[in-house]
Amino acid sequence: MDVVTVTRLAELVAGGGVAVLSGAGLSTESGIPDYRGPTGRARRAEPMTYQRFTGSAQARQRYWARSHVGWRQIGQARPNAGHRAVAELERRELLAGIVTQNVDGLHQAAGARRVIELHGGLDRVVCLSCRERTPRAELERRLRAANPGWEAAGARINPDGDAVLTDAQVAGFQVVDCAACGGMLKPDVVFFGENVPRPRVDECFALVAGARLLLVLGSSLTVRSGLRFVTKAASLGIPIAIVNQGATGGDADASLTLDAPLGPTLTELTARLPVPAQ
Repeated sequence: MDVVTVTRLAELVAGGGVAVLSGAGLSTESGIPDYRGPTGRARRAEPMTYQRFTGSAQARQRYWARSHVGWRQIGQARPNAGHRAVAELERRELLAGIVTQNVDGLHQAAGARRVIELHGGLDRVVCLSCRERTPRAELERRLRAANPGWEAAGARINPDGDAVLTDAQVAGFQVVDCAACGGMLKPDVVFFGENVPRPRVDECFALVAGARLLLVLGSSLTVRSGLRFVTKAASLGIPIAIVNQGATGGDADASLTLDAPLGPTLTELTARLPVPAQ
């Protein structure tokens, strides 16, 4: 660990007013793979697009079969040291808020409260007809009831929570529709090819614009979804610090970069910060 850089990071964070932007790299230590970091390089993931999902019953069958298996791992994942450290920074009133690109809910599970889920959350399901949102656990109970005896063990789990299954494993899997209106159900996450709701984006921009420091954790910043907030901070002269394993698309704008594992680094960061008086 680069102790000197961690010390510099602690000096930046100690001033408070920190906006956190987190990505998949923060959750890999909880067993959730990422797309582009060290675990992602070994995998060629083909994420579901909104157009394929809504336009093909076969695509929905494949998605829900894979997601039904994958949810067992995602739903059982627990916060790691990095999530707990971020929650501790919030408890010490050093954070302005958290924008996460992750859909796993682990920031909240660790105790963080001021979290904006940029891409939504896998723990909820939305009906595309009546817009009712229901807990994922309820959908899982209905899927088990509709598919008695169906079992499929995925060879691996993708970052968006679906398992890699064969056509034979998917065949015969029964999809269920909205219990209220019979409409099409979709996880309450933003698929590729779908736009993040504008009010949510505006809320994120406002958080960044009002921050004293933007702290990026575990994001490669290779797509505009997260990079735009770094670009915004840079345009406003707000310092940017990045902790990630590997280079990122925002390194050129950063005042500080640290290539290191997130859990140990953030744990060391909190240890170097003064504990507030009770």
